Amino acid sequence: MPKPDWIKTNLSATEKFRKVIQTLKTQNLHTVCSEAKCPNLNECWGSGTATFLILGDICTRNCKFCATKTGNPMGQIDFDEPARISKAVKEMNLQYIVITSVTRDDLEDQGAGIFAKTVSLLKEQSPDVLVEVLVPDLHANKDLIKLIIDAGVDVFAHNVEVVRRLTPLIRDFRASYDKSLETLRLAKELSAKTLLKSGFMIGLGETKEEIIATMEDLRNAGVDILTIGQYLRPSNRHAEVKKFYEPCEFDELREIGVKLGFKFVASGPLVRSSYRAAEFYVLTTYGKESQI
Repeated sequence: MPKPDWIKTNLSATEKFRKVIQTLKTQNLHTVCSEAKCPNLNECWGSGTATFLILGDICTRNCKFCATKTGNPMGQIDFDEPARISKAVKEMNLQYIVITSVTRDDLEDQGAGIFAKTVSLLKEQSPDVLVEVLVPDLHANKDLIKLIIDAGVDVFAHNVEVVRRLTPLIRDFRASYDKSLETLRLAKELSAKTLLKSGFMIGLGETKEEIIATMEDLRNAGVDILTIGQYLRPSNRHAEVKKFYEPCEFDELREIGVKLGFKFVASGPLVRSSYRAAEFYVLTTYGKESQI
């Protein structure tokens, strides 16, 4: 399906963009920005922001919307990765970072230990940095969720990805809509003060009623920040785009989200979970534009 005119990205490479690339290569780090072919890669990297992808670049799940490599990492863990990320954050002088990962079903703790170590080290070496984690479902294990939250995260995020009906069709068979909701609910139960964030894609054949129902489910789970974006097909091997929503339709969904009680709703064609994460945090926390 041809992309409409409003699906546009800025391809210019700034000095900050090149600095991010150089630092990532030097420290041998991955980003979800490049692995998942994010349409906002240039904009975010151009402003000196990156979402770090820990625990390697091979995901144990095979969702039909995602461009990340899949396979069996065979339990491999890079225990020096947290230190390299901490060093990279200092080199790039970042004030707000997002830590995410592939899903690691091959690990007993789902990778929660490396998440916690990364956050703890960042907070120790850069006390003023704000840290958001975007985690897999962690099998809705309360102890693993607590381990990560107790490390000192400022925002805890997990995405339901799609509406309930489409979950078994689009996400890996090990994923579950209700499991994702439980992960979010447990996170809010463990730390009411920690901002809770989630999001999903539209354009895969869902109805407006299903979209609103998903928003209601997320709000009932305690989600504070909601992101809604247009699904873009990474390749011909992935699920087809059924509809390109117009900007005015995203605006309507934003208004519905505000009425439902979310503290902040980012809804737009190119909105992704980590896009403008710093601005969303400041707006949610202080109700003003970010200076980050």
